[in-house]
Amino acid sequence: MSRLGLCLSPRLFLRGPWAALPRGLRRLSVAAGMEELLSRSVPPLPPYETKEKAPPPAELRGAEFVRFYRGLRAGPPRAQLLTRLAQDFGVDHGRVAEFSAKVLQAREQQRELGALLQAEDRLRYYLNPRYRGLFQHLGRLEGGLRFLVELRGDLVEGLATKAVDGPHVKEMNGVLKNMLSEWFSTGFLNLERVTWQSPCEVLQKISDSEAVHPVRNWVDMKRRVGSYRRCYFFSHCAIPGEPLIVLHVALTSDISSSIQAIVKEVPPLETEDADKITTAIFYSISLTQQGLQGVELGTYLIKRVVKQLQKELPQIKAFSTLSPIPGFTNWLVGLLSSQTKELERNELFTEPEWQEISEITGDSTTETLKKLLNNNEWVRSEKLVEVLHSPFMRLCAWYLYGEKHRGYALNPVANFHLQNGSVMWRINWMADTSPRGIAASCGMMVNYRYFLEDTDSNSAAYLGTKQIKASEQVLSLVSQFQQNSKL
Repeated sequence: MSRLGLCLSPRLFLRGPWAALPRGLRRLSVAAGMEELLSRSVPPLPPYETKEKAPPPAELRGAEFVRFYRGLRAGPPRAQLLTRLAQDFGVDHGRVAEFSAKVLQAREQQRELGALLQAEDRLRYYLNPRYRGLFQHLGRLEGGLRFLVELRGDLVEGLATKAVDGPHVKEMNGVLKNMLSEWFSTGFLNLERVTWQSPCEVLQKISDSEAVHPVRNWVDMKRRVGSYRRCYFFSHCAIPGEPLIVLHVALTSDISSSIQAIVKEVPPLETEDADKITTAIFYSISLTQQGLQGVELGTYLIKRVVKQLQKELPQIKAFSTLSPIPGFTNWLVGLLSSQTKELERNELFTEPEWQEISEITGDSTTETLKKLLNNNEWVRSEKLVEVLHSPFMRLCAWYLYGEKHRGYALNPVANFHLQNGSVMWRINWMADTSPRGIAASCGMMVNYRYFLEDTDSNSAAYLGTKQIKASEQVLSLVSQFQQNSKL
């Protein structure tokens, strides 16, 4: 009965005689079913000598695993299966130790190069976890690649929420991410443009996946794929028509300093006037599949879109982003919390600035300012907005330019564009006055400008020496921070 139940769906464990069992015994029965399924689905690692001759696993086994997994509820049941898969079907550590010793022995005995290379190849082979064979097999099935993206999405979410944890699960997540990086390399990706004539389901997916500036309605969606706008996405040859990552572009006459002008302003003409288009603004890039987190897609999408725009509109001379600054407000509130409550010891603002702030808030400590930042109420006071303009601009410049994680920019959006070879070009005050923009970055946004002839050298300098290429405006604000604020 358990074998029949596994072949159909795990939900069958909760029917018939299984349903009559006490809950504890029922869980044991399902757990036993998982063990049986994994034992049959995960192919054994063949001996090194016969690795090329080993027959592939039966297709039925892979399809059985997919059906079983999708039949489990999201959350603890899937987490339990993923944990067992990672812990019980990983690397054979005994074999690894054995062949590590043989590699060391070959080196110490100074054996001929061929023998050393063969010993290293054996070690490399046994470093492969068994579940890798299952993933390879699933990737060859029809619909298998889509399933693996879903499964890794569960892994990513589970690790973030601690539903799954431990070194084995983290290792399996890394292995699957690397495999997906190979399967989703640029040669397998198709660049597709979205227009109002695109299939309704594609437009709906683009709308639902917009993570930076949410789409309000169909009129808004029509505007974002209409005149003076472009929307592109990558799809995979094995998952045709499915957006994997989406890039929105505004075609303008200058480098935009406000997102409201892009997402709210209705283009005055239905037909584009090519003579008015000199600049491409990348204002939103969103990954639609959580399972592809960490797989390098955004960099290649921007490069492909640049080439496409150069071909379609060769008069475009400037390529820039208008990017959010997630985390700035939280960083700033954290600084305020760490500062002393005494006016004389304030280290973020100059004395005249703090005196004006205190007069407006009616509080000589930072407590009221923190509350106003946390509830967005500070923007209701024109005087406070004016007083905070200069200090917040220099604090934001330092956050983007000076705050680091392992030597690279702490802000993830900054790190992404700097890795791509862009220049931190301009910080814009009150560039996003939406509640989300005020809450995330006190309304500020930043342009990362792509000078195409310099992107390779800028990228190499950032990745190699951690040097950030920035404009005079940004460097001036950083200098002001260093002169007027102390951390």
